[in-house]
Formats: sequence, C-alpha cells, structure tokens
Amino acid sequence: MAERSGGDGPAVAGVTVAIPVRNGGELLGRTLRSLSAQTVEHELLVCDSGSRDGSPGLARAHGARVIEIPTSRFSHGGTRNMLMAEAAGSHVAFLTQDAEPEDERWLERLLAGFSLAADVAIVYGPYRPRRDASLPVRLELERWFASLSPAGAPVVERLSEQRRGRGALDLVGRPGFFTDANAGVLRSAWQRVPFREVPYAEDRVLAIDMLRAGYAKAYVPEAGVLHSHDYTTLEELRRSFDEGRALREVYGWVEPAAPAPVLRRLRGELGQARRELRQAGMPPPARAAALAAVGRRACARMLGAALGSRADMLPATLRRGLSLERRGGFAAIDLGQSAELPAKREAQT
Repeated sequence: MAERSGGDGPAVAGVTVAIPVRNGGELLGRTLRSLSAQTVEHELLVCDSGSRDGSPGLARAHGARVIEIPTSRFSHGGTRNMLMAEAAGSHVAFLTQDAEPEDERWLERLLAGFSLAADVAIVYGPYRPRRDASLPVRLELERWFASLSPAGAPVVERLSEQRRGRGALDLVGRPGFFTDANAGVLRSAWQRVPFREVPYAEDRVLAIDMLRAGYAKAYVPEAGVLHSHDYTTLEELRRSFDEGRALREVYGWVEPAAPAPVLRRLRGELGQARRELRQAGMPPPARAAALAAVGRRACARMLGAALGSRADMLPATLRRGLSLERRGGFAAIDLGQSAELPAKREAQT
C-alpha cells in the first residue's frame, strides 16, 4: 500500500489498522468515519466477537475485512495476536472500538514514531477527553498524558541491558506504560515477541516483553484519540479494582492503604485541581462543586486500587462483584523472561 501524498510520516510499505469489536454501536461508527478520512492508506481489519448490533455489517460498509469469532474465543492478548497474524501490513495500528482518531493525521503521526529510532517496535499516543467528558475525567487524562512528555515532544524509551534483568516492579508507571487502544506494532518485532494470552493488561505485558527483548517504545503526543469514560462513583471503584488487580498481576504492585499516604495523595489531588480551576478562572461556587466531584472520584479510585491490588486475598465471588469486567479470577503473571524465550526452548526440544 502506498502512502498518500501530503504527509510527513515515514514511508511505510503497508499499514493495517486493527480493531477488536463487540457491539461497538455509535462510537464504533465515529471511529470508522474518522479512519476513512486518514491521510495514510491502510487496510482496515476488524475482529468481531459476537456482536448483536450490526457491528460487522457497519465495519464492512466502511471497507473493513471482518473476522467473526464466537464470544467465548475472545481474549485480549489472543485476539490481538489473531489480528496481527491476519494483517497484511508491516506495521499494525491498534484501536479499540471507542477510540476515535481526533483528526485525519492520526495514523500519519503514529507511524512517524517508528522513524524516531531504528529499534522502535511499539508506538503509542494519548487519549483525549471527549467534548462531553466530566471535569474529573478531563483532568485525569490531561495530567497523565502530559506527565509522559512534559515538553510535549515525542519520547523514545528503552532499557539498558542491566535494567532488563530487574523485576517487573521496576517498570511501574511511565517506564512500562503502553496502551493498545491507540498504538502501533512493528510486525517483525511481534513475530519475535507476541502478545501474551493474559486476561487483562496485555498491552503492559507486551511493552515489558518488548523492552526486555531490546526493543524501544515511542510515545507520540500528537497522535491522539478521543477516548474517555464517565463512570458513576461505583463504576469508577470497580474499574479501579480491575486496574489495581492488573498492576498486582503484572508488576506485583500493592497500592498503599495506610491512612497517611492515602491522605497525602488525596490532598495532592485536590490541591492540584484547585490550582488548575483557579487558573482557568472558574468562579468559587462552581469550583467547590468541581472539587467535590474530583474528591469523590479520587476516593473511589484509591479504594478500588487498594482492593484490586489485594485481590489475591479476596474470595472469587467478591472479586467478581467488585470487577467492572465481572472477572472473578486472579492470575499473577510470571514476567521473569520475555515471551519469546519459551517458544525458542520448545523449538529446541
């Protein structure tokens, strides 16, 4: 596939945009419409896992090649491996069904991340809050993604040989962060280091495996997608439970739960929000209401994260009830070595 004229991204021999889908609805339609306007020609590949809302037909109407599998066959890592295997491109850009490229140059900018260094194997961009996103959601997304590149420029990260041998806990936070809701993967690297078939956080695990295998990852702040969720307080707690459990499963991270660090973090969240709202010129009554919303969300997130990172001590029924994904299990992931090594050993036996 040739690149369309007018872009400043790399000359890529073939590009596939891959999306796992189930009941994508209107948000999927918005994502597909945005993809049709991209400045880079691409194959569009969708894996639908049992939609009942016409999502496969909608994807085909936008030119997608659609693979249909039963819901029971879906897994975050396994389905993405299937998409990688089916994709025609040398580079595969991943979205989720509700991650809408914010403009027509999203794919062009994302692919430019691969030209930042010869060893870049995975590239990702930020989430932008949707226009109707609540203030707490907006603040959270803007703060986190700004922290990944304070100067607003692309960032390339890799591990020294010494650091590759350290435990996964060393990569909590920015060093090991990666999201396949807005990402690019180099096929030749994936052939050595595929996604692991894990129940959650397959993107974080892929990043750790790629970095330990000697590849680099790149963050491109200008390659944004509209991707935000306004959960109720209870939903936020349950979502944070899933995230906290994943951090424990992947990194072994246990969220601090003692009163002193929790209160320090809450004061920090509220203090930063207060400064941002004052700088934005928000009047005092509205500011107070906004700070209350920020506080509720922060408390829900901290409680959910604390419970999730201790999920191994909870009964399965309680884990399922606390999980937004209704997942009752707990499965610590052995990241003592990269995913490519077991395959090599099997080939030798």
